[in-house]
Amino acid sequence: MRSDYMRPVSEGVVRGVAGSLARAGLRLLLPACLLGVALYLMVIDLLHMPNGRLRGQTWAGVDFHTYLAAAVTGLQHGWFEIYDQTLVRSTQSELVPNQFTQPFLSPPVDSWLAAPLAALPYGIAFAVWASVLLLALVMALGWSSSYRGPARVAAVAVAITPWWVLLAIYVGQVVPLVAAALLVAWRLVRQDREIAAGLVLSVIVLKPNTAVLVPFVLLAAGRWRTFVACAAASGVIAGMSVLAVGVEGVHDYLGSLGHLPGGATALTLGGAFGLSGSAAMVVRAGIVLAALVAGFTQRGRPGMAMAIGAIASLLTAPYLHNSDLCVLVAAGWIVWHEAPVWRAALVAMLLAASPYLLVRNLGTPLTGWVHIEAAFLAGLVVTALLTRQVEGRAIDTAALTGRAEFVRHVTA
Repeated sequence: MRSDYMRPVSEGVVRGVAGSLARAGLRLLLPACLLGVALYLMVIDLLHMPNGRLRGQTWAGVDFHTYLAAAVTGLQHGWFEIYDQTLVRSTQSELVPNQFTQPFLSPPVDSWLAAPLAALPYGIAFAVWASVLLLALVMALGWSSSYRGPARVAAVAVAITPWWVLLAIYVGQVVPLVAAALLVAWRLVRQDREIAAGLVLSVIVLKPNTAVLVPFVLLAAGRWRTFVACAAASGVIAGMSVLAVGVEGVHDYLGSLGHLPGGATALTLGGAFGLSGSAAMVVRAGIVLAALVAGFTQRGRPGMAMAIGAIASLLTAPYLHNSDLCVLVAAGWIVWHEAPVWRAALVAMLLAASPYLLVRNLGTPLTGWVHIEAAFLAGLVVTALLTRQVEGRAIDTAALTGRAEFVRHVTA
């Protein structure tokens, strides 16, 4: 009798558990699929990296190779010699004889970052460097997101599938650290930790041409504490750099910038639209002005101001390389979270950046990405002007620390 009484109860429990497991499986299905696609694309990217070491060439770690050569030059001969390109080239050849050489055109701080690795064997040093770059970007994406659990893992994995992200890791470029700094600063400024955000933004000095306008657009958005903190920290770093390399070193550095490597203008207004001279200056000035005005209208949404500033920085830069588009990933990540209306466009851009299309020679050419950036920035500026937000918050701070499902998160 007792067993007959308990049977409906036990059957109900079983059905309830089965239903819960089914619902949980459905919730995990999309993140799992996205994660699988992301891993597949990353494998394709690594196996078909243009001119990479996996195809018998020597592009792997070429930028880290240059940073480390400058660091070794500074440690052995004094930091005032790091822009002696003949000396740096000789050091590069000693580090890796079969690696082609390139001039060191980065700020001194880039070589300082590489200096602690100078005592390690080159292969181990590069592995550590590349791991730090990837880990920094992945952690920044995950920490700044409103997604949690498997959804966050899948979202981050998808975000790093554009071919230029793994290219940046592959060559050891510092720009993933700049992108990571933008994302960390975005979360900090959302939490009203403006001074901390400004200090983090000073990481931009690693490669100023990729995101230099972000602090200024934040200033226009009313985040003056962030701007002051960033300017102060950047000023200290600049002062230390001048003291380290000396006046002659600064002169050599500025002189070296006049001899940029080939292809450095493909991602600029000049390369994409054929603008040069005064015409390019006028267009750049217009972009800067539009970004500042848009930032002023987004005083309640500093994240959107940061995204606008980042894209404007890319468009106005006098020179860029493929890997510098990592900053576009950071800007797109912010826009995805703060302005859902742009998600369809962001998905389209993500697909256009697929390494699979690149392998099939169907990818968007570099100059095409300048056109995409220009259209994206124009749309963001127009949207900002039409939807002014001078008060309030686009994302509640709790949304960045609480639990969220893949299809449920706070919207703008």
